[in-house]
Amino acid sequence: MNSLIIRRKLAEHIRRLKFPQRTLCTDAAPKVSSSHSVQSSNDHVGQQSFRNEVHPYDIAIVGGGMVGMALACSLARMPLTKHLKVAIIDSNPALLKGLCIKKEDPPDPRVSTVTPATISLFKDIGAWKYVEQHRHAYFDQMQVWDYTGLGYTKYNARDVHKDILGCVVENKVLHSSLLSCIQDTDFQKTIYPSRLSSMTLQPRNLSMGVDSTSSGLNERGNLAKLDLSDGNSLYAKLVVGADGSKSRVRELAGFKTTGWNYSQNAIICTVEHSVENRCAWQRFLPAGPIALLPIGDNFSNIVWTMNPKEATDRKSLAEDDFVKDVNYALDYGFGPHPKSSTLGSGGIFSWFKTDVNLSPDECFKVPPKLVKLASERMVFPLSLMHANDYASKHVVLIGDAAHTVHPLAGQGVNLGFGDAFALSRIISEGIAVGTDIAEVLLLKKYEAERKSANVTMMAILDGFQKAYSIDFGPLNILRAAAFNGARYIPPLKRSIISYASGDQRFPIFS
Repeated sequence: MNSLIIRRKLAEHIRRLKFPQRTLCTDAAPKVSSSHSVQSSNDHVGQQSFRNEVHPYDIAIVGGGMVGMALACSLARMPLTKHLKVAIIDSNPALLKGLCIKKEDPPDPRVSTVTPATISLFKDIGAWKYVEQHRHAYFDQMQVWDYTGLGYTKYNARDVHKDILGCVVENKVLHSSLLSCIQDTDFQKTIYPSRLSSMTLQPRNLSMGVDSTSSGLNERGNLAKLDLSDGNSLYAKLVVGADGSKSRVRELAGFKTTGWNYSQNAIICTVEHSVENRCAWQRFLPAGPIALLPIGDNFSNIVWTMNPKEATDRKSLAEDDFVKDVNYALDYGFGPHPKSSTLGSGGIFSWFKTDVNLSPDECFKVPPKLVKLASERMVFPLSLMHANDYASKHVVLIGDAAHTVHPLAGQGVNLGFGDAFALSRIISEGIAVGTDIAEVLLLKKYEAERKSANVTMMAILDGFQKAYSIDFGPLNILRAAAFNGARYIPPLKRSIISYASGDQRFPIFS
């Protein structure tokens, strides 16, 4: 009897503590668009006055970046998960103050190439309409070629009966759009502007004070206790690590990883043309690929892979000299242009010749020239990392916390978004049949689904990286044969486009 009274008093105490929490008012924050003025009475900032105060949540998302917010938005939109109580832990002030995006500013160099599959998922949760309010660039063609001049291939969306191959969007626009999307719901979320310090699994007898009205929480079940860098603590049934490649959640949960450094760095920056670029371009050079991606308004994004010393040297070059280097790398630098008529000239690849006549769109073209640099140059090291496990009881990893890949195909963020949407769907399926959302068997179902897709893509990208890192005559011929094979064998080309678009099918004949 005494135990029951104590439990009721503690539960009532917790309910009273919820009212003083400060409600976010987005009117006071810098507005990204008119849609950012939506207020939510269920949006709170995590505060704690007493060391022993208990804040029970169904899910704690550690990391409020693009992938973490995609998970939150997906949970907010699904009928069986929109009632869950969620904590978002991230020290990024943008989660509280919003992001200020001005149309007159040049694009930020940090961009993502979003696949049609990801765009469809964003539309499903209502986030893509916010992306379209800002600068973005759809593209329906891509040209890929080798510095040897032996081969090239052109990909066109119409080859697979699609309108686009992808869309290049600034990361801050994707993030802002997800924040706008979640503000447009009555989702019960609390934002903790802090960092995770430690994480422990609480025994059953310490979970008795949990408010049993919290859906998805078992009053007698175990909870994860999260201690934050600002001294706050909170409890959650499920902890999601969406905190990037140096994930604190992954470290504290004891997940082991496999991977290696590529001994390569990438330079990224925004550049400007005299005309608008509407195509994605990628050229494989001796030290690594260089990509030129449209971003709209006569701007493009450069992602140039090279060895660390070259990256350091080029970062410090005068702007005019850097622009000359990029134009050289995308034109005649390191080798000749491929010839559109190579197959019909009786050359080394004449055995690929078919009766297909090249249209003007399928002929080799030189990318538009750069006229100036439009942003700072940023350099970051490249590596491959994969967590041996994505899930254990009460803990699951998504995005870069679970895997990082080489950026040569722009697939990293799409894999992360795939993780987020798959996890929200599987949580919903678990709730539908009465399964504990932190049950390891449920979380392993997510792991099995995503690990298969992620490992396949990682293996393909790693194979490309290794194949194009060696300048060796016979291998150069094989690479050129692969380019021409993709160019002249329609079933192979269709499979490559479909797979890169997010259809998650092996790039084989279909």
